[in-house]
Amino acid sequence: MEKRIIECVPNFSEGRDKTIIEAIASTIRESEGVRLLDVDPGEATNRTVMTFVGEPEAVVKAAFKAVKKASELIDMSKHHGAHPRMGATDVLPLIPVSGITLEECAELARKLGKRIAEELGIPVYAYEAASLRPGRKNLAVCRQGEYEGLAERLGKEADGADFGDRPFDEAIAKTGATAVGARDFLIAVNYNLNTTSTRRANAIAFDVREKGRPKREGGKPNGKPMKDAEGNTIMLPGTLPGTKAIGWYIDEYGIAQVSMNITDISKTPLHKAFDEVCRAAAARGLRVTGAEIVGLVPKRTLVDAGKHYLRMQQRSTGIPEEEIIRIAIRSMGLDQLAPFNPREKVVEYMLEDAEPKEKRLTDMSLRAFADETASESPAPGGGSIAAYMGTLAAALGTMVANLSAHKAGWDERWEEFSDAAEEGRRLLETLRGLVNEDTAAFNRVMSAFQMPKATEEEKAARTAAIEAATLYAAEVPLRTMRAASETFPLLKRMAETGNPASVSDACVGALAARAAVLGAGLNVRINAASLSDKSAAAPLLVEAASLEAAANAAEAEVMKCFKH
Repeated sequence: MEKRIIECVPNFSEGRDKTIIEAIASTIRESEGVRLLDVDPGEATNRTVMTFVGEPEAVVKAAFKAVKKASELIDMSKHHGAHPRMGATDVLPLIPVSGITLEECAELARKLGKRIAEELGIPVYAYEAASLRPGRKNLAVCRQGEYEGLAERLGKEADGADFGDRPFDEAIAKTGATAVGARDFLIAVNYNLNTTSTRRANAIAFDVREKGRPKREGGKPNGKPMKDAEGNTIMLPGTLPGTKAIGWYIDEYGIAQVSMNITDISKTPLHKAFDEVCRAAAARGLRVTGAEIVGLVPKRTLVDAGKHYLRMQQRSTGIPEEEIIRIAIRSMGLDQLAPFNPREKVVEYMLEDAEPKEKRLTDMSLRAFADETASESPAPGGGSIAAYMGTLAAALGTMVANLSAHKAGWDERWEEFSDAAEEGRRLLETLRGLVNEDTAAFNRVMSAFQMPKATEEEKAARTAAIEAATLYAAEVPLRTMRAASETFPLLKRMAETGNPASVSDACVGALAARAAVLGAGLNVRINAASLSDKSAAAPLLVEAASLEAAANAAEAEVMKCFKH
C-alpha cells in the first residue's frame, strides 16, 4: 500500500529576526514524524516560507505547533513588509504528495483551521480546495485588505472568518488572521532552449500557458490588444491548463528558458507539459534541449513520465521503479544543466532517507540473507523464506513478460505483455514486503512472552498480548499464501503464450510459487495450533488447506507447458 504523505508550506510574517525564524523552524524540526525540507526567509518581504513533509497526522500536529509558536513570537501590529499578509502565520496550505487525495487534504485543512481558531483564538479563513463559501477559493479574496483591513472585515457575516470569527480585538491585533487551505502540488520547471532570444522564449510560453496571450487586431503580433464590452483584454488561451509561464534569459547558462509553474498536475502532468513545450518550440524553429526542475517533485510525477515515454517506445512498463525514473530523467533531459539525483529531488525519497534505517531482510545481499537465516537465531525462518520464494516466483513471471514484450517480431503484443509485467511487479512488491513482515510477526510474539507477569493484571495483559501476536503470526503467512497463489495465472499465461525460449523460467516460477504456498501453510498451522481461541484458528486452517490444494493443481498445470 502506498504510504500516505502530505507537504505543508506555511508562510510566516517574519523574515528578518533569525531568532524567531529558528524558534518556529525548531518547533517543526523537533516534531515527530515530519522532516523540515526548507526554510526560506526574505528580508524585503519580511516573510519566511518553510516546507515540511510527513504522514498526514504528523504534519497536521507539527503545523498546529508552528502556528502556536508564531502567534507567541510575532506581533502583527508592528509588522511591515513588501508581501501581502494578514497574520503571524499568513497562509498554511496542505498538499497531497502520495497515497492521499486533494479532498482528503481539504478535510484535514478544515479540521486544522477549526482547531487553530478554537484553541489559539486565531480567526481562520479556508481557501483553495478547503474553501467553505462560494467566491472564497482564491487566496487574494480571503486576504483582501490584508492585516490593516481585518478590523473592517471580522465579525461581519459577508467578510468574517470561516472559523473563530469575532470582532477585531486586542488578541487579533497581535496574531492577525490565518488562511488554511489545500492545493495540489506545484511543480516549478524551466525548459532549456537552443536560443538566446527572450522574445522567442516568451512566444512559446504564451503559446502553452493557460492564460495564453492577448488577442490582437488583425491577428498581427503588433496589432492593438482587443477589448470586450466591459473593457477587459480578450485573451487567446494556451494549450496547457493549470500552468503559468514566461520566457527569460539565464546568464549563468547562456540560454533562454521557458519558466513554468504547473499548478494542477492532474490536468497537466510534467511529461505532457514537456512534450507540448517541445511541440510549440519546434513550430517556431527551436528545440527544447532539456529541462530543469526547481525544488522538489512527488515520486508519481517521474514515474508517470517514465511510463509515458516507455509506452511511446512500445516498451514494457513493468520494470523496477528506479529504471522507470531513469527513463524519465533521460527523456526530459533533467540532468542537462546539472546532475539530477532523485534521492535529493523526490519528496518521498528525502523523507525515506531521513528515517532511521531499520535492519530489513530485503535490504541484505543474497549472501547476507542466507547467512542470517543460517545463524542460530530462529528468525528469519521458514515464513520469511516462503515469502521470498513467492517473490522469486513473481520475479520470474515478470521477467518472462518483459522479455516477451521486447521480443523481435512481437511488436504488436508489447502492451499485452507490459500489462502482465506490471501485474508481476505488484505481486513482487507485495511478497517482498511479507519477507520482512513475517520476521516482524515472530518478534512480536517473542516480545509478548517477555512482558511482566508478577500481578494478576499483568498476567492477563501478557496472555492477551500473546494471543493477539500469535493470531497475527498466523495471518501473515496466510497473506503470503494468497499473494503467492496469485502468481500462478501469470506464470501459466507466460508459459503458454510468452517467449518460447523462457518457458523453463515460468515453470521454475511455478515450482517456487508452490513452495511458497506450502511453506507458508506450515507456518499458518503451527501458529494457529498455539491459539487458545480455536474459533479464530478454524477459518485460517480451512483457507490454508484450500490454498494448498489449489497450488498443487496450479503448479501441475504450468508444468505441462514444459515439453522438452
